Amino acid sequence: MSDSILIKNIRAVDTKIDMVTDVFIDNGKISAVGKNLNFQADRIIDGTELVLMPSLFDMHVHLRDPGFTHKEDVLTGCNSALAGGVTGVLAMPNTKPPCDNPETIRYIIDKAKDTGVEVYPVGCITNGMNGGGLCDYEALKNAGCICISDDGRPVENAEYMRQALELSNKNGLLVASHCEDLSIINGGIMNKGETSEKLGVKGMDRASEDYITAREIILASSVNARIHICHVSTEGSAAIIRFAKSRGIKVTCETAPHYFLLTDELLEKRDADYRMNPPLRTSEDVRAIIEGIKDGTIDCIITDHAPHSSEEKADFEKAPNGVVGLETSLGATLTALYHTGEITLQKVIKLMCVNPRKILGLEVPEISDGKTADLIIADINRKWTVEPDKLHSKSHNTVFKGMTLTGKNLMTISKGVIRYENL
Repeated sequence: MSDSILIKNIRAVDTKIDMVTDVFIDNGKISAVGKNLNFQADRIIDGTELVLMPSLFDMHVHLRDPGFTHKEDVLTGCNSALAGGVTGVLAMPNTKPPCDNPETIRYIIDKAKDTGVEVYPVGCITNGMNGGGLCDYEALKNAGCICISDDGRPVENAEYMRQALELSNKNGLLVASHCEDLSIINGGIMNKGETSEKLGVKGMDRASEDYITAREIILASSVNARIHICHVSTEGSAAIIRFAKSRGIKVTCETAPHYFLLTDELLEKRDADYRMNPPLRTSEDVRAIIEGIKDGTIDCIITDHAPHSSEEKADFEKAPNGVVGLETSLGATLTALYHTGEITLQKVIKLMCVNPRKILGLEVPEISDGKTADLIIADINRKWTVEPDKLHSKSHNTVFKGMTLTGKNLMTISKGVIRYENL
């Protein structure tokens, strides 16, 4: 049983409220919200100048477990999530073996069960995640899967993708797409443009992302199914999704903090920690992603947390793509969007807490009587410098290394239990 917690004089914010109040948590639930509460509690917290909000849900992470546990495992990934204020994640299927079978799904869920993080393994769309025919979706769903994707690579066969989308109307699984045309990418390692030409390295043409984004939307529309577009990074993709939404097509999408905060000019350092897929783009793309967030085109902010060892990241041109992000996502989002006046704090909560859970059909935490106490306490004005070696992940390949961010999670409460604390 969880201890009782009384939080005094805190600014409580969700999508319905924004007020300074007291909050009493008992037996895993929010028992009371109001001024001058006087309950006996095992723990009393002074929340003056701090913010209480629902915990984050990251619907795009790579836990690397099973098969690549030198980079990350379920336990270290969950520790990193809790430090960042995240109590729920979708774990992508490019593990070894891939998540194309019930045994792997159950292994991940079982390993995460005592961490305080709800881990939902994503099942593969195709067997082996290599286009070798469709998986047994009913078996994956029965094992605990709520989403399918071949993330890490696209589904190259459009008919397989169309069939998966058609089946999703029957089985209720969300289909999420990594939008990339491998024939267009053809070995590119960063955004194709001025910086790639300056460095003399092969670039990734934005047509790769835009083309498959359009393909997925057309396929979803043809069978009246939902489609979720992963890690949107280009002005073109945002425009395509905006148009599709205006036509009533059931498309949702996500982006990551590095796509609205950083540009490909950072690659001039020839440091592979700034390489991910899709890659950092241009300042025009950054502005387009911000506008997409503001006007509702983009539904969620995720991290695409993708750990790699320092040895793997040592060679700029040969290193694998990916960056860690679970512990920096809140600070980066507050820095880039809230403190610049682009969006409100309630909009941040909608993007990082509410919409991911709604898209997946999960319970959305609120700060009200009787609700599950999945909460974080943050200092939204605290300035802190990102030091890779202090992150809880096994890997330290953060694109924000050395940057000063404004806004930091100080406490994570999962189902009424304090799972992380740095007050």
